[in-house]
Amino acid sequence: MSTHHHTPARPWRLAAVAAALLSLGSMTSALAQAWPDKPLKVIVGFPPGGAADQIARLVSTPLATALAQPVVVENRPGANGNIAGEAVAKSPADGYTLLMGSGGMVSVNPHLYPRMPFDPVKDLVPVASAARVLVYLMARPTIEAKNVQELIAYAKANPGRLTYGSAGNGSSPHLAGEMLKSQAGMFAVHVPYRGAAPALTDLMGGQIDYYFDPGIGLSHAKAGRTKLLAVGSLKRSPLFPDVPTLDEVGLKGFDADSVFGFYAPAGTPPAVITRLNTEINKILATAAVKDRITALGGDALPLSPAEFGKRGMDDSQRFGAIIKERKITAE
Repeated sequence: MSTHHHTPARPWRLAAVAAALLSLGSMTSALAQAWPDKPLKVIVGFPPGGAADQIARLVSTPLATALAQPVVVENRPGANGNIAGEAVAKSPADGYTLLMGSGGMVSVNPHLYPRMPFDPVKDLVPVASAARVLVYLMARPTIEAKNVQELIAYAKANPGRLTYGSAGNGSSPHLAGEMLKSQAGMFAVHVPYRGAAPALTDLMGGQIDYYFDPGIGLSHAKAGRTKLLAVGSLKRSPLFPDVPTLDEVGLKGFDADSVFGFYAPAGTPPAVITRLNTEINKILATAAVKDRITALGGDALPLSPAEFGKRGMDDSQRFGAIIKERKITAE
């Protein structure tokens, strides 16, 4: 007769398993609590002085206070933000390296570059949006056209006589310029520059006829050194309540806004992303930061990571369509 009988699982064994699971759980929360215990780095995909750089620095200072750690801003411009994007995508996913990018890196670049060095959708996660950046249709001060309708009428009557500048191939001012030509059924010659600042200088000097300004030329428009004709957004700018949107003057649905914000390497702990999102949204709600972003010509835009991600996907469809239609390349 076999004396073999089934031994019930010993209570201590269950307790050991439970304790192990518990310590695992507290380890992850301890990791999140221990974060940050060293300085953070924000890599900006654009040169110092531009909107992305100014917004990054504006948020980084109060963020350092909130996290009780230094937040260092580093500029790595080039390839429409791809150089900085790749650097962050290939960084450790530990919450210490963030990217400040224009939405274009996610919504535009994959349509422009046949081979991307990384996949912004897979290799980066949205952390927090910072600002909606508007573009403003500005003409040289000496242009005869008094408004958008007259500019379009002139361009249609004189195909190729007008020139427009941009911050470079595939930049949001370039895409806005192509949207204008497409929706108005007009033709003008594109002159790409290495950034918005040199394009603005040539506009004021009369070397080009018009361009879409990402906010840097607003003080010049106020001073009459450029002629502000319209806003390339669905909403008027609080800075220029009398200036119509292109949508209002008949180019239905014209929207060349881009959203600037913070991204992290894919795999960054969700607790860290939640904390960063919370702190950044608090900062964006402060009067000082809100007013400064408005002065840059944008709108502070606090969103959840999911809302920010969805916005990028929507923009990708919108910009992808115009890039395809106009056969725009990064070259």
